[in-house]
Amino acid sequence: MAKIENNLEVIQQHIEQAKQRGKVQQQVNIIAVTKEVDVARTKEAIAAGLTHLGENRPEGLATKLQTINAKVLWHYIGSLQTRKVKQVIDQIDYLHSLDRLSLAQEIEKRASKKVKCFVQVNVSGEDSKHGLTNEQTIEFVKQLEQFSKIEVVGLMTMAPFTEDETVIRNVFKQLKQLQQQVSELNIPNVPCTELSMGMSNDYEIAVEEGATFVRIGTALVG
Repeated sequence: MAKIENNLEVIQQHIEQAKQRGKVQQQVNIIAVTKEVDVARTKEAIAAGLTHLGENRPEGLATKLQTINAKVLWHYIGSLQTRKVKQVIDQIDYLHSLDRLSLAQEIEKRASKKVKCFVQVNVSGEDSKHGLTNEQTIEFVKQLEQFSKIEVVGLMTMAPFTEDETVIRNVFKQLKQLQQQVSELNIPNVPCTELSMGMSNDYEIAVEEGATFVRIGTALVG
C-alpha cells in the first residue's frame, strides 16, 4: 500500500493544476475519507499533515475518537439516521448530509453547539443517491433560518460514476450555480460559501468547477 504522504503530494499537485485550468483561486480542503481504513492508517494520514477526516458510520467514528488523540476536524459524510443523531452530533465538526427537516429538528434538539452543515443535493437525480432536488433546496434552506444549532456552510453532491466528463462537469456546475443562489438569499445562518464535491475519480473536475472541499478515500488512504 502506497504511503499516504506520497499520495497526498500527487493529489495536491493535481489540485493546483486543476485550479490553473479552471482559472479559480479558492482554497481546497482535502478530506481524507478514513471510513474504510483502520486506526493505524488513519494515524498515518494525520502524520502526513491531513487535518480533515471523514467517517460515515457512528460506530467507526466512535472507534477513531476513542483511540486518536489529535487536533483534527471530523466530517460525517454519510447519510445520518435521525435516531443516531445523538451519538455523533457533538463529536463532529461538519455534517455533509443534511437533507430533511426531521434531521434538522433532531440536530436542534440534540446538539450542544452550532454544527457546520452541508445540505445534500441530488443534482443528478439518481435513485441510488440521497439528497434534495435543486428546486427543493431553496425552499429547504429557507426553513432552516429558525434553527440556532445549524449553520449551512455550503452544499454537497456526488456526481454519477461515469467516464463521461461532460456529465460529471454539468453536475458540479449546477451545484455551483445553486450555491450562489442560496448565498444570495442572505439568510443569517446560511452563508453557503462552500462546495463539498469531488471524490477520488473526479476531484480534479470538481476543483475546476469551484469545489472547496474534496472527499478522497481510495486515491489517498486506500
